[in-house]
Amino acid sequence: MSKQAVTVIGLGPMGRAMVGAFLDAGHRVTLWNRTPGKADDLVAKGAEEAATVAEALAANELVVLSLTDYDAVDAVLAQAPGALAGRVLANLSSDTPERARAAAAWAASHGAVHLTGGVQVPPPMIGKEGAVTHYSGPREAFEAHRGTLEVLTAADYHGEDPGLAALYYQAQMTVFWTTMLSFYQALAVGSANGVKAAELLPHLSGMTAMMPHFFQLYAMHADAADYPGDVDRLAMGAASVDHVLHTAEDAGVDVTLLKGVQDVFRRGMAAGFADNSFSSLMEVLKKQV
Repeated sequence: MSKQAVTVIGLGPMGRAMVGAFLDAGHRVTLWNRTPGKADDLVAKGAEEAATVAEALAANELVVLSLTDYDAVDAVLAQAPGALAGRVLANLSSDTPERARAAAAWAASHGAVHLTGGVQVPPPMIGKEGAVTHYSGPREAFEAHRGTLEVLTAADYHGEDPGLAALYYQAQMTVFWTTMLSFYQALAVGSANGVKAAELLPHLSGMTAMMPHFFQLYAMHADAADYPGDVDRLAMGAASVDHVLHTAEDAGVDVTLLKGVQDVFRRGMAAGFADNSFSSLMEVLKKQV
C-alpha cells in the first residue's frame, strides 16, 4: 500500500525536520518555501519543489503549514486562495486560539478544512519517540490523516473546536517560557554572588522535579475554586517573594520579572486572601466576569 503524499509549506528548522521525517518514512513530499534555494538539499533527498504556492497546494490533499505565525500563513495562502478547495490544511504554525478559529472559518469559506496543530517539541525531536502535537478541528479529517501526521509526532486530539489545540499549546508554552525566565533569573543572582550556573543546576533541577506534586494539588484547588490555607498561606508566600526580590536587588540584577510576581501576590493580599493558599491567586489572574 502506497503512503500518502503530502505538501509541506515553510522550511524553517521545524519545516525542514518535518520534510525529513516524511521522506525517511517513504512519503512523497512536495514543498514550497518563499526563500529560493533553501530546499536544494531536500530535493536532493527526493522532495519535489513547487514553483508557486498554487502548485504546492494543487499537488496533494494534505498540506502541512509550518510557518512563524498566522500572519505568515495568511500571506502565503492569500497567494492562491483558488487552489484551497478540497485541501486539508494541517496548520502547525503557532498563534492564538482566536486566530486559529478565524483561520478555520476562512479556510472553510474557500472549500478547505483546517486542522489546528501545536507541536510540543523542538525540531530535533520530530519523528522521535515521546514527541507530541496537539490537534483540534473536524474529527473526520483528523482521523483520515492521523497516520500520516503521526509520522511527525504522536497526535493528541482535543475535539472539533479549532482553537483548543492552540490553547493547549500556548498553555504549555506559558509554563515553559516563565519557567525558563525564572531559571535565568536564578542564574543571574548566582553569578552576581560568584556562583556558577553549573553549581546551581542540580539544586534548581531538584526544585522543578517537585513541581508535578504542586501542580496536582493546586489544579484541584483551581477547579474547585476553593483555596484552603492548610498547607500554605498566601501571606507566607508574599513574604518569600519579597525576600527573593530583595536578594535580586541586592545583587544588582534585573528585577522586572520579580516585580511582576510581587505585584500579583500583593493584589491577592489586598483582595483578602492572606490566610488562604497562594493558589488563591487564581482569583487575581482569571477572567473577571
